[in-house]
Amino acid sequence: MATDNTSNQKELRDQEWRRELKKSVSAKDRTNIVRVKMPEVDPQERIKSNVEVNSGITAEMAVVEAKRCLDCPDPECIKGCPVGVDIPGFIKCIEAGEFLKAAAAIKKNNVFPSVCGRVCPQEIQCEARCIYTTKLKKEPVAIGYLERFAADYENHSGHISVPEITQRNHVKVAVIGSGPAGLAAAGDLVKYGYDVTVFEALHEFGGVLKYGIPEFRLPNQIIDLEINNLKRMGVTFVKNIIAGRTLTFDDLRQDGFRAFFVGSGAGLPNFMNIPGENFNGVLSSNEYLTRVNLMGAAKKDHDTPVFFGKRVAVIGGGNTAMDSVRTAKRLGAEKAMIIYRRSFTEMPARKEEIRHAQEEGIEFLNLHNPLEYYADEKGHVNRIKLQRMELSDPDASGRRKPVAIPGSEFIIEADLVIVAIGVSPNPLIPQSMPDLHVSKYGTIEVDSEKMESNVSGMFAGGDIVRGGATVILAMGDGRRAAKGIHEYLSRQ
Repeated sequence: MATDNTSNQKELRDQEWRRELKKSVSAKDRTNIVRVKMPEVDPQERIKSNVEVNSGITAEMAVVEAKRCLDCPDPECIKGCPVGVDIPGFIKCIEAGEFLKAAAAIKKNNVFPSVCGRVCPQEIQCEARCIYTTKLKKEPVAIGYLERFAADYENHSGHISVPEITQRNHVKVAVIGSGPAGLAAAGDLVKYGYDVTVFEALHEFGGVLKYGIPEFRLPNQIIDLEINNLKRMGVTFVKNIIAGRTLTFDDLRQDGFRAFFVGSGAGLPNFMNIPGENFNGVLSSNEYLTRVNLMGAAKKDHDTPVFFGKRVAVIGGGNTAMDSVRTAKRLGAEKAMIIYRRSFTEMPARKEEIRHAQEEGIEFLNLHNPLEYYADEKGHVNRIKLQRMELSDPDASGRRKPVAIPGSEFIIEADLVIVAIGVSPNPLIPQSMPDLHVSKYGTIEVDSEKMESNVSGMFAGGDIVRGGATVILAMGDGRRAAKGIHEYLSRQ
């Protein structure tokens, strides 16, 4: 009861200082504040190294931007957040100068604010639901910038908050995969009091956050810091374990694990199945980025090298394509280009990433599609046959289909081709469990609310369920699964 009274008193105090803040700055004054601009490293400087492109906003900038928030009575931005962060709550903390309090507020629902503040597509999620976007037709509150600011401030303060785990129940739960889905599930499960062990197949933790996203977008030290916070909460991490192969689920059950979350991702690359894809110098974005980001291939004379390429063509238009082509530029490509069969309007990559690529000198061959690759006498790719495309009229769904223009084929030179047209789910776990229900696309079928599969005690989320998703959507799956696992174990 005392705890309830304390909580009520705190809520009343919060409501009071919010009212005082509203008195000090009128709504009209707030809406006239211009959205903050993220400081960035100069393009000619940043292409020389893996320095993070976005430099982060200052405390002064954060406070001014926070003043733009109108603290809506029914905040749609929260509904746009897959993990349900109290967005107005943490923003008002920033406005009041309570930066550590803002970070703690975010971490109630999001264990990786430093990561999400950098790579989440806020523009199509929380910021898309902001009242500035939907009603006022102005730029939304910079929610992502403010989230990153609060998290980075806490990281540099030396006072990192870790949720207290009041009571351990000594029930063991296994999490397969240390990507965003698995890490989010582990964070919530340990809060429920479970003994959580995360099993990772690779030699470093972080999953796609580590191997798939370059450091100029997401520094490794940020990922490591967030993982270390989970360790401080009591999560155990074990690497070099391939669940379903080197360690079976029967092994885990015999070791006392009573429930499982599978977040093994989508690591099987897709190709176009056109002539020449088997030539040397044609590889998937998955392999390319993993070699560079995780295996040190950018270093000379390394055990896991990668061909750098002087004329690099990346096939695709998503964030992975942008990551690949910008990585190639940093590795010395004289000409780095995106080849995408639709226009800029349909390009799925974040607008910021497209702009950054353009600033860095990336060439865009939109409305072009590869037909065939050619090789030199040594079997190494040296040319690509392209065909120009045009977009059809919108179909019933509003989507415009790319259509080939007859007779428009031509040849370009390229000594490295990186195919970034998507990935398929990792097949290892489904193959090891014949009773597990799997879709025709190879994804694990689950209940969308609890993320529970047909196998008792097994839950799944992220790319192994979605086939491909954003970091924050995968984290949302992990959180729902953690709740579902808790309900499942509570019934046992």
